[in-house]
Amino acid sequence: MAESVRAPRKLRLWEALALSVGLMGPTLAMGLNGAGVAATVGKAVPLVFLLGLLGVALVAYGFWRLTQHFNHAGSVYALAGATIGPRAGFFGGFALLGTYVAFFACTLAATGVFVHAFLTALGLSSTGPWIVVALVAAGGAGLLNSRDTRVTARTLLIVEGLGILAMLVLAAVVVGSTAAGTAPRGQPFDLSVLTPDGVGFGPIMTATVFAFLSWAGFEACASLGEETDDPQRNIPRALAGSVLLTGALYVLIMFVQVIGFGTDERGIAEFASAESSLSTLSDRYIGTWFALVLGFAAAASAFAAALSSSAAASRMVYALARDGFGPRLLARSNPRTGAPTAALGAVGIAGAVLCAVLYAVGSTAFDTYYWFATIGVLCVLVAYAVAGAGVIVFTLSGRGNIPKWELVIPITGICYLAFVVFKQSTGQAPPYTYFPWIVAAWCLAGAAVVLFAPDFARRIGNRLLAELESTGTGTAAEGAAAPAKTGVPS
Repeated sequence: MAESVRAPRKLRLWEALALSVGLMGPTLAMGLNGAGVAATVGKAVPLVFLLGLLGVALVAYGFWRLTQHFNHAGSVYALAGATIGPRAGFFGGFALLGTYVAFFACTLAATGVFVHAFLTALGLSSTGPWIVVALVAAGGAGLLNSRDTRVTARTLLIVEGLGILAMLVLAAVVVGSTAAGTAPRGQPFDLSVLTPDGVGFGPIMTATVFAFLSWAGFEACASLGEETDDPQRNIPRALAGSVLLTGALYVLIMFVQVIGFGTDERGIAEFASAESSLSTLSDRYIGTWFALVLGFAAAASAFAAALSSSAAASRMVYALARDGFGPRLLARSNPRTGAPTAALGAVGIAGAVLCAVLYAVGSTAFDTYYWFATIGVLCVLVAYAVAGAGVIVFTLSGRGNIPKWELVIPITGICYLAFVVFKQSTGQAPPYTYFPWIVAAWCLAGAAVVLFAPDFARRIGNRLLAELESTGTGTAAEGAAAPAKTGVPS
C-alpha cells in the first residue's frame, strides 16, 4: 500500500456517467418515488417530474460550470474551496460526506428490502433478517470498489442498464396497450397528464420536492475527476448527461405509470397506494415472470446505488484525510488500482454499523431506508447550495470568463434549494421532525472545525492549491486559486 497515490486517468465519459446514474438508482427511484406524488397531484405526476428536472438543472449548472475548471476527488470540497475559500470548501465537503454515508446506509437497507421482496415472490417462506443482506451488500460494495475503478463503473452500467431496459420494455407495452385500447381496464392513452388540469400551482410546486429527490446524487461523478481522461471535458458532460438522460427516463416512466394505472379516480388511488408500482404494472400488462424480472432489477439497482455511494463517500474521506482532516491512514490508496482502500474500509464499517444499530432497536428495513435517505437529502441540499455559491463567486471574479448574465441560473437554483429545504423541514411527523436537527448538528460540527482552527483552514488551502495545480485542472493553473499565494482566503 502507498500513501496518497494518484490513480492514472483512465475512466471514459460513459464510465464516469455510470457512477452518477448508479447513485441515483433509476429503477429504485421509479419504483418508489411516484406514489407520494400521485397522492398529492393526481394524474399530473409527469408534469411534476418535468418541473423537477428544471429545478435540478438549475442546481446542476453550478457543478457543470465549475468542473470545466476544477477536478478533484473531493467534489464540492474542492469546487467551493477553489472559488470561495478553504473554509467554505471544507464545510461543503463535510456536508456532502454526510450525504454519501447516509445514502450508503439507506441503500444497504433498500437492498435488504428488495432482496426480501424478490425471494418472497419466488415462494420462499423464510428469507432471514434484512440486516444480513445489508451486511453482505456492504462487504460486496467494499470488495468491488477496492478493485480497478473501471470494474465499479462497468458493474453499475450493467446493473442499471438492465433495469432501465426492463422499464423501457414495460413502457412500450403500456403505451401500446393504452393506444390500442387493450389495457386491462380500458385505460386510455391520455396526454392531459402533462398539464395541470385542475391542480393548483401550489400543490404542483410542492410535489416537485418529491421529484427532486429522485436526482439526488447526480454529482457523484465529480469525485472521479482525478481518475477520468480529459476531466474538464468528460466530467461536465457526464454531469449533464446523467441529469438529462435520467430526466427523460423519469418523465417517460411516470407518464407510463399514470396511464398504466389509469387517470380516473380508481387508477390514481391504486398508483398512490402501490408498494412497488413497476412490479404491479408488470404483473398486469405482461405477466408475473416479468414482475419478477423487475423485482430482481430493483434489488440489483439498490445494490448498485450502495456501490456508487460507497465509491463517492470513500473518495471524499480520502480527499479530506489527504489534506489533514482525519488519520493519515485514510489517505492511503492501492498503488495498482488507485482505489482508496483504507477509506473504503472506514465507509463500509460506518454504513454497516448505522444499519446494525437501527436493526438492533427494532427498525424495519423500510424505515431505515427512508430515515437515512431523508438525512442524506437534507445534507446534499446544503452541499448543493455551497456549490451554487461557488459558481456565483467564480463568475463575479471574472477568472472563468463566464458571462455575468448567467448568474441568474445559480441564484434561482439556490432559491429553489431553499424552497425544498423548507418543504422538507415543515409539516412532518416524528421522527422526520428530528432529521433537520441532526443535519444541522452535522453541518455545524463541520463549520466549527474551520472556524476555530484557522491553521487547519490554511493547510487545507495550501494543499488544495498544490493538488489542483498538480492535476493541471485548467483555471487552477491559471490563477483561480491564486489567493493562496498572497494569503489563504477564509
